[in-house]
Amino acid sequence: MAKEFHKNLDILKTRLIDMSGLAFKMLSDSIKALSENDIDLANKVNDKKEELREFDVEIETKSLQLLTLYQPMAVDLRTIAAILKIITYLYRIGRYGKDTAAVVIEIKDKHPLSEIIGIVHMWEHVQSMLDDAIEAFTTRNISKLEEFTERDNEIDLLRWSIFREAVSYMMEDPRNITTSAHMMMIARYLERCGDHACKIAEKVYYMVTGKHIEIT
Repeated sequence: MAKEFHKNLDILKTRLIDMSGLAFKMLSDSIKALSENDIDLANKVNDKKEELREFDVEIETKSLQLLTLYQPMAVDLRTIAAILKIITYLYRIGRYGKDTAAVVIEIKDKHPLSEIIGIVHMWEHVQSMLDDAIEAFTTRNISKLEEFTERDNEIDLLRWSIFREAVSYMMEDPRNITTSAHMMMIARYLERCGDHACKIAEKVYYMVTGKHIEIT
């Protein structure tokens, strides 16, 4: 029975990694669509929302089945508990990708280039944190989580830099108000994704060590 349980748990972890790949690609593609004014790519991101939801339902269902059938203890129980929380964060990250893609479709090529450069730079920082959080889940090596507070603070600073730049565009020309407001919102989406990376890191840390931490 233990062998069967761990086989199913390994499958569950693989499915979470697959879900993270989809969620991160949705967000990455939405930022690429924004920077390149690629409406077709934005539409493809939007089309993936149902696949993202199916991942969420599948992993939650299988996690609960494992808990019910095998009643795991210690690290195995913590792993399933972490998975149940992490999929929530992954779902939200993917949805932010969908929401960003919707903005791309709406504004098309009306955005100032300098704002886009700021968004892309911010995304690179967020992407690095997301990748490191999932790598820590996969390898159970939590060393890359040690500087997450500082990295998250840097993302916060980038968000406010984009906010100030967007406000300056609004003041220069009222015709920039709508597009600049969208850029401010996308920066907020990315900031939230950085926060989700921190929450994933917290759950991975608990999964590995059995200790709770708060990354602020």
